[in-house]
Amino acid sequence: MNELTWWPAPAKLNLFLHVTGRRQDGYHDLQTLFQLIDRCDRIGLAVREDGRILRSAGLPDVAPEQDLAVRAAQALQRHAGVALGADIQVIKHIPAGGGLGGGSSDAASVLLALNTLWRCELSLDQLAQLGLGLGADVPVFVYGSSAWGEGRGERLTAMELPSRWFLVIHPGVGVSTAEIFQAPELTRNSTIITIRAFSESRAVNVFEPVVCARRPEVAEALGWLRGQIDGHGVAIAARMTGTGACIFASFERAEEAERIAARVPDRWGSFVARGLNRSPLHAMLRMHG
Repeated sequence: MNELTWWPAPAKLNLFLHVTGRRQDGYHDLQTLFQLIDRCDRIGLAVREDGRILRSAGLPDVAPEQDLAVRAAQALQRHAGVALGADIQVIKHIPAGGGLGGGSSDAASVLLALNTLWRCELSLDQLAQLGLGLGADVPVFVYGSSAWGEGRGERLTAMELPSRWFLVIHPGVGVSTAEIFQAPELTRNSTIITIRAFSESRAVNVFEPVVCARRPEVAEALGWLRGQIDGHGVAIAARMTGTGACIFASFERAEEAERIAARVPDRWGSFVARGLNRSPLHAMLRMHG
């Protein structure tokens, strides 16, 4: 086994999330705006000559065969016909099951890094298509840009978003994405909007009321955060990301986010992160290329 190299896997926020219809394949058509942030998991990878893919560190409650990082390595190995293997370590800093895309980002980082380490030479489009089979959020991390997303979230238009800081709160509960998508009260007919017509003040996350009704901890955290925001320096008021359970607000300056972060009750997890337009992973890939 070769020496481990370490690769970042950044989190994302959904600055809004609309459902515009249900598709014939059972999935939903979405519109969203993905904001990358500098909160990152760390992925350690070492090339193995014996073809085995082993995870030596990861979430203890996620079996290796269910870990998206492991599944991504297996998918790339099969697709590219690679005889090499990998040792994988996943060091989590992104809360699991919070709507921050941590598992999808881990998978994307494995695809991109092993594509380089194994010298597969697949294009970003090929890797994104491979990643889509693992999860709808994987492609945005493969392309590595904050982006407007449509379809299942895989039709992406890279966006240059304003420089902002985000306070993210995890209320300490998990949310089943499948359960929330199946909720009968979910709004599935949001009006399709264009990038030009997008307004942060009018856009919403349609999953937010569904989750709040089922997870009172999320509703409580949202209410608390909204009560802390006095309007000064706030770009986006309190909102849920993805299908939950994390909530966030954005600020023009780090000091404003840190000021409210200092008040977050101990029963919730929280962190302050900077918004990114480009994934730090792509800078590393250029260095290794």
